[in-house]
Amino acid sequence: MATLISHSPEETISLGETWGRTAQRGLVIGLSGELGAGKTQLVKGVARGLGVSARVTSPSFALVNEYPSGRLPLFHLDLYRLDTPAQIISAGLEDYLFEPRGVAVVEWMERWTAEEDNQRSEVRGQRRPARYRRVIIETISELARRITYDDFGA
Repeated sequence: MATLISHSPEETISLGETWGRTAQRGLVIGLSGELGAGKTQLVKGVARGLGVSARVTSPSFALVNEYPSGRLPLFHLDLYRLDTPAQIISAGLEDYLFEPRGVAVVEWMERWTAEEDNQRSEVRGQRRPARYRRVIIETISELARRITYDDFGA
């Protein structure tokens, strides 16, 4: 488990950009953190690192935004409006969570996983993606964030 402190939205974007540059097909990045913690800023960085040319916005109402223009396609999911794994499956999002054709970054991943206390990384009754990065973003101050992450799989 790695932990770092981001002192600004730009530093959070820069971290995501680093991840995007090295991302491989099939990577799922699961983000957890309160509203305004910086989840979408991290996704903007991943998009930049992948070479996505489109403007990245939160898919809160669309559930998923697809960005095909980069080195790998980016799938940005927001599970905030879904409460249970059954709702996620019925929304047709399950494939993004296991075998994306590019990189999937999922905001509110705890809606899918069993991470009640951020200590467990199992998926509720499901297998874990082959490449999975669990990310927890905590607000320290108005600009500072504690970003903790673990990598699972190949």
